[in-house]
Amino acid sequence: MTSEPVRRALAEFVAERDWAQFHSPSNLAKSISIESAELLECFQWSDDADPARVREELADVVTYCILLAERIGVDLDQIVLEKLRVTTEKYPVERSRGSSAKYDAL
Repeated sequence: MTSEPVRRALAEFVAERDWAQFHSPSNLAKSISIESAELLECFQWSDDADPARVREELADVVTYCILLAERIGVDLDQIVLEKLRVTTEKYPVERSRGSSAKYDAL
């Protein structure tokens, strides 16, 4: 999901500023939530959000997700594929296609 150049650039950025000391899993999880709220704020009053601001906030969310994955030692590709397998079972195509219902209501 993330390229090696992106991971290296993030690691270098953090190391240059000596910020890893602040990157506990709980702090990174909090940061994901905070940045997600800022992304949501882009759409607070209209679906016509400023594309540049959406990109910036989305980049912040993804950055903290990458940093958290690195910190706890998980591979993002692997965990997304694992979750997709579980979700595929919860939402079989024949029951969920075209529906926004939660799996227990299908």
